[in-house]
Amino acid sequence: MSKSAITVTVKLFAAYQEAFKVSELILEFPNGTPVKAICDRLIAEHPELSQWRNVTRFGINLIFVEPDTLLQDGDEVVLIPPVSGG
Repeated sequence: MSKSAITVTVKLFAAYQEAFKVSELILEFPNGTPVKAICDRLIAEHPELSQWRNVTRFGINLIFVEPDTLLQDGDEVVLIPPVSGG
């Protein structure tokens, strides 16, 4: 029997970290959730992040992945918006 919910650790950077004022979140999702759903959930909580929706890259367990990649229980996810600096 499979679990109906999974827990993932989300590492926040740049605009996401500024909005949430933390560098990491622990979130729960239904089994079979794609990684892009994390972005959707964060934007629902902080609509000012919507400008980054289409340019954010996703990583799971230190590997860049496509937005439709399914999350697994225990995954470490990073959301990487474009950053600037010198």
